[in-house]
Amino acid sequence: MSIQEIQDLLPHRYPFLMVDRILECDDRERIVGIKNLTINEPFFQGHFPGQPVMPGVLQLEAMAQVGGILLNKITGRVQVMYFLAIDKARFRRLLTPGDQMIIEVRFLKMRLNMARFVGRVLCNEELASEAELMFGTGREPAAST
Repeated sequence: MSIQEIQDLLPHRYPFLMVDRILECDDRERIVGIKNLTINEPFFQGHFPGQPVMPGVLQLEAMAQVGGILLNKITGRVQVMYFLAIDKARFRRLLTPGDQMIIEVRFLKMRLNMARFVGRVLCNEELASEAELMFGTGREPAAST
């Protein structure tokens, strides 16, 4: 899935779009995306000067965005998702400029307008972060002009 297809399914745009490409998606329960980290990422300027590290909360956001793409594929419609809960979040490896995040997300269940996922970020085959995520679905976004 290209960046254009991703932007058709997510309302996020630069500098807050945290996924560059989807490598795998079975449209049912599993999706794998990537995010290439460059020194030009705006968050590296302040986190931290001289020792740039990707904030953990943005790793969670990347998992959420990849999960949002999967949920839109599962439901067959474009909808905005909002965080309801983050559980069991763990950060195991620092991510720095030059790293490539492999973002794996699995759909667990949906009930009413809430969906639960489990996600993880890998870098060089090492676990960087993991969490359970719960979203609530919102209304469809307004058409962009």
